[in-house]
Amino acid sequence: MRGKKTYDRCVLDLYDRYAHGLISRRDFLERAAAYTASGVSAAALLGSLSPNYALAQQVDPGDDSIETRYEDYASPGGAGEMRGYLAAPSSRDAALPGVLVIHENRGLNQYIEDVVRRLAVAGFVAFAPDALTPLGGYPGTDDEGRELQAQRDRDEMVEDFIAGLRYLQAHEWCSGKAGCVGFCFGGWVSNILAVRVPDLGAAVPFYGTQPPEEQVAGIRAPLLIHHASRDERVNAGWPAYRAALEKHGKAFTEYTYDQTGHGFHNDTTPRFDEAAADLAWRRTLEFFRKNLV
Repeated sequence: MRGKKTYDRCVLDLYDRYAHGLISRRDFLERAAAYTASGVSAAALLGSLSPNYALAQQVDPGDDSIETRYEDYASPGGAGEMRGYLAAPSSRDAALPGVLVIHENRGLNQYIEDVVRRLAVAGFVAFAPDALTPLGGYPGTDDEGRELQAQRDRDEMVEDFIAGLRYLQAHEWCSGKAGCVGFCFGGWVSNILAVRVPDLGAAVPFYGTQPPEEQVAGIRAPLLIHHASRDERVNAGWPAYRAALEKHGKAFTEYTYDQTGHGFHNDTTPRFDEAAADLAWRRTLEFFRKNLV
């Protein structure tokens, strides 16, 4: 297992609340103190729960089989230029289907960049916009990234991601057929793009909150929805979403991964579950090959 370590479920739940801005750092440290081992501070515990981006290297950035670069595109929300990370197979005989990768609530970090490279290795053109571009881009730490992203308007960020999708579809490397995959905040954006973009080829939200029920009728893209079994905050909205999808005859497949928590695909934190992450990723690639190729 890659960096697997066992933590008390209450500690992981506390970290999830902290990571999503529901409690402050001070609140986390005060509450986590009850779960620390003798001689271990709550601050040290938080450090061990925080991302270790040395682990975000499933595909080396210098891998010769892919081509990577940063590209800019216009923001429709008046934020000026946006920037994103682009990757594609080095050997391309023809244009390839595209996948927009949508980050969590902290900007374009190394984990998301690695996801982009994984998609390129799998034969797609992948593009991950950084919603923090108007504020200087991902600042280098997730804590700072969360603080910056909280300053941006969510609707404006959605417009920037839609513009990123259009940029990807029009790119010379892309066939014009494109889908999206997103994690946490990006899972919510993936659901919203399914509502907002009629020609979206496929959407894969990982543990993302749901769109309003009254908007579900507008979905055209097939959905592959990944949930963690121990993610009460996100899962609370799933029954209503499922009912709306079924009512309107939408194409969707949903998987809930047993004994996993929110963020189980992110291999840079202790919430990572290798078996569930690998299975969800295989299903994701199969879904994109079926619907985008």
